[in-house]
Amino acid sequence: MRAFDTLLTRTVVLSLFGITLTHVLGLWSYEAAFTSSKAWQFAWRLSTAEMAIGVVLLSVLITRWLTRPIREMAAAVRALQPESRAEQVPEDGPRELRELGRAFNGLQSRIKRLIDERTRTLAAMSHDLRTPLTRLKLRLEDVEPATAKAMAADIEELEQICDATLAYLRGEKSGEDARAIDLAALLETIASDAADRGLDVSVSGPRSLAVFGRRLGLKRAFANIVQNALKYGVRAQISMVAVAERAQVQIDDDGPGIPDDKLAAVLEPFVRLDDSRSRETGGAGLGLAIAKANIEADGGTLSLSNRPQGGLRVIATLPLAKASGAS
Repeated sequence: MRAFDTLLTRTVVLSLFGITLTHVLGLWSYEAAFTSSKAWQFAWRLSTAEMAIGVVLLSVLITRWLTRPIREMAAAVRALQPESRAEQVPEDGPRELRELGRAFNGLQSRIKRLIDERTRTLAAMSHDLRTPLTRLKLRLEDVEPATAKAMAADIEELEQICDATLAYLRGEKSGEDARAIDLAALLETIASDAADRGLDVSVSGPRSLAVFGRRLGLKRAFANIVQNALKYGVRAQISMVAVAERAQVQIDDDGPGIPDDKLAAVLEPFVRLDDSRSRETGGAGLGLAIAKANIEADGGTLSLSNRPQGGLRVIATLPLAKASGAS
C-alpha cells in the first residue's frame, strides 16, 4: 500500500488488488483497475472457490436432512426382532417418506401379532396335551404289563415333546432379567450334574468368567448342547476362554458328527437328522434350536462344525460382563 498526500487530498493505492482510494474534503472515492490486475483475478477465483465450497456444504447438510428418515428406517429394519417390542420408525419428512414409515410400522405390528398368535396356539396345544396324557398314565394299570410298558414309553416320548415345545416357546417369552453371571461356575454345575449320572464331561478354562445374560436361559442352552454331545458320543469336552471382550465356549464330542450340508438346518426348530423320530434317539428336534435362541437372546452366537478327527464341535460366544461382579 502507498499513500500520497496533497493540501486537500489523500490518495491510498492498494497495489495488491489494483484499487486507488482518494480522500477529498472528508469523502472517500475509489477507482479499481480490475481488468488488468492479476491479483484481482486471484481474488475472484478465491471468492468463487469459497462460494462453491459453501454450496457443497449446504448441499450435504440438506441431503442429510432429507435422507435422515431413510437412515432411521434402515436402522430399525436391521434391529427388528419380532419377538421383542421394537421402536416405531418416526413418520416425518416428505409425504413419500411418511407413507413409507407408516407402512413399515404397520408391517412390524402385523409380524409381531402373528408371532404372538403362533406362540399362544402352540403353547396352548402343548399344555392341553398334558391332561389326556395324565389320564392315559392312570389307565395303564388296567392294561397287560407287556402292553403297558410299550404304552408308557410312548406316553413318555409325547411328554418330552410337549416339554421341549413349551421350553422353546418360554424362551421366546422369557421374563428373566439379564445380569452378570459366572459362566465358569454354570458350566461346572452342568458337568457335575452329568457326572452324578455317570456321564463323562470335562471342563477346562479359567476358574471364573463373567458374562452378561439370563442365567436360566443360558443354563438350559448349554445343558442341551452337552446332552446332545453325550447322546451321540461317549464324552463331552468343554473349554472356555475370553477373546476380544467376548467369552467363547467350545464343546466337543466324539460322535459321528453332522453332514456339512445339515449343520445350519439342525439349529432350526423341529428339525432332526433322524426323520423317523425313533424312540432310541428320541427328542423333538428342539434341543439345539432352544440353545441357539437362548444364546442369541443374550447377544451371543452359536455355530457348529465337524472336527477333523471326528465328532461335532459347538462354539458359543457371549458378551463379557463389566467388572461389577458376577453371581
